[in-house]
Amino acid sequence: MRHRRLVVLALIVGALTLLVVQGGAAAHKQPAHATKQHVKKDDNGSDGHALKHIFVIMLENHSQSSVIDDVNAPYITQLAHSNAMAADYFGVTHPSEPNYVAAISGSNWFVQNDNPANRFDHTNLVDQLEANGLTWGAYMESMPSAGYLGDFYPSSSIQLYASKHNPFVLFNDIRSNPARLANDKPYTALATDLRKESTTPNFVWITPNQCHDMHGGVFVQVASDGSDGTPCGYGSTKDDANDAALKQKADVFVKGAVTMIEGSPAWKGGESAIFILTDENDFTGNSATDGWESAAGCCDSPILPAGYQFQNSAGLPDGNVWAGGQYGGGLIPAIIVTNKGGKPAGYVSQTPYNHYSLLATIEQEWGLGFLGNASDRAQVTPMTEFLKH
Repeated sequence: MRHRRLVVLALIVGALTLLVVQGGAAAHKQPAHATKQHVKKDDNGSDGHALKHIFVIMLENHSQSSVIDDVNAPYITQLAHSNAMAADYFGVTHPSEPNYVAAISGSNWFVQNDNPANRFDHTNLVDQLEANGLTWGAYMESMPSAGYLGDFYPSSSIQLYASKHNPFVLFNDIRSNPARLANDKPYTALATDLRKESTTPNFVWITPNQCHDMHGGVFVQVASDGSDGTPCGYGSTKDDANDAALKQKADVFVKGAVTMIEGSPAWKGGESAIFILTDENDFTGNSATDGWESAAGCCDSPILPAGYQFQNSAGLPDGNVWAGGQYGGGLIPAIIVTNKGGKPAGYVSQTPYNHYSLLATIEQEWGLGFLGNASDRAQVTPMTEFLKH
């Protein structure tokens, strides 16, 4: 009897093993990019369908107070009031480059300068997206070609395109991979990619050039028809002639980008969202904050020690010294446009957010896990209140 029971038990175990092997083989045969529509758990633990597409438009160097309701930014203002706005959204830190890096990797990695030679060997959003079968595209205005690795274009003295505003080429595992670099394209490619749902990436990042993002600093005309916004000087104070012109040019760019996205098959199809932000607040020449209007922040902005020496774009001391404490990027505009299931027009949130919150939102929406400070639920809150499905 004991022998018979052992034989029966062996047959049962063998059958179960065969089922497991077959199931595993079937799962293995599923294509890595089989679906773009992931299922997530919302804040209450219930199942919900994630967004199909997330678009980020990153502008430059302007505070919330100098853009929203400003006469020179009528379209951006209209978007803010007819959609939803995060009224307590901060840049992570200063200057530009660490904000861009933080937004796709969860940390500024102790970098507080705009040195184009900086390189980062860290897991980033691209790694997460590709590991989960999601597609991505970064669209850089005035970048001359896909995968361009130059620091500036057309030259170091005419910086219409600057790599400090293109975080993707600053990460070595993207920079060294031709297939990934092919997804880092000139902005002109976006119109073509948006023509079909199948060619629209799940995640789209848009960086305007430095005349269209409110940065400025290009003093000669490049495009003969002025379509690139050149020339564009720096603004010295809020709404001086140069600052007003920068806002007007950015407003036109954002209107064109949003209109193009909203007219696409991808937008008209599944649920999608557009995040319109600046990287940090205004540059006002305040030496106490290394030139910026404010160093207010939240949500794991870096804490710098008293006596910290700020750095120029070459990574060398610039003569300004920090008094100590949290060094955030100041209060900035953050507008969220959704096509289905989002918040009603005019919704304003008072929850503190920053670029780590943006990253955490993307990661939570698509079940990617969390990188760096985006994982800190005590300090960093995902912006899922804007995306209730």
